[in-house]
Amino acid sequence: MRTATYFFIFLNLSLAVFEEPAVYPLPFLVTSVVEVLCLLVFFGRLTHFAKVTHRNVFWKDTKNICIMVAILLSLTDLAIYGVLRIYNVRSVRWSRIVRPIFLINFAESRQIRRAFRSIRNTLPEITYVFLLFMFSLLMFSLMALKLFGERNLQTAEGLPYFKNYLEIVFDLYVLVTTANSPDVMMPAFDFSSWYALFFIAFVIVNTYIFMSLFLAVVYNNYKKHLKVMVGGLNCD
Repeated sequence: MRTATYFFIFLNLSLAVFEEPAVYPLPFLVTSVVEVLCLLVFFGRLTHFAKVTHRNVFWKDTKNICIMVAILLSLTDLAIYGVLRIYNVRSVRWSRIVRPIFLINFAESRQIRRAFRSIRNTLPEITYVFLLFMFSLLMFSLMALKLFGERNLQTAEGLPYFKNYLEIVFDLYVLVTTANSPDVMMPAFDFSSWYALFFIAFVIVNTYIFMSLFLAVVYNNYKKHLKVMVGGLNCD
């Protein structure tokens, strides 16, 4: 039962690779049949669990409620998407975001739930560091708008360079990962090499300082919650 449950969970999550938009799209009928099959297996697994569990215990377990709600949402979304597809109306499969619920909430996924619970408990404690990072990103974006927005610079594609504040925020957010470096700074660098100092300062502050601080806070808090959880299990 555990192997079958994991197999169909994996199959259900893998549908995102083949559903539109996808690199290897399969016909909607194929993916919908596979999804319905997975949902039937999940419902059968839940029904089997209900048969061997006291009714009050079953309905008080949040995991079972989450699985039932996820099944209903997935079937509803599948039906709506199929009807809209018949009438050639484009829509989005919004129920994809509920598929990881099956991975977390089945009884066999105890270790995954522990890790998820530790992550959930860690999130509130890293909020202040994340907000401080976002404040730094927004301030640098505002400075970039003032520095480059009125100089009529253009990108290599001929598009306006650093004219829109939200686009600047996104470009600098990507720059934190250094994925668009040095392309994002080349129009400003071609105008004046001194503008490279702005991007150097941005990378030092946000990539080397904030990202290291963010990683340290996440690691320490996750380790603390995991240690408390393991200690509580040992006491039990």
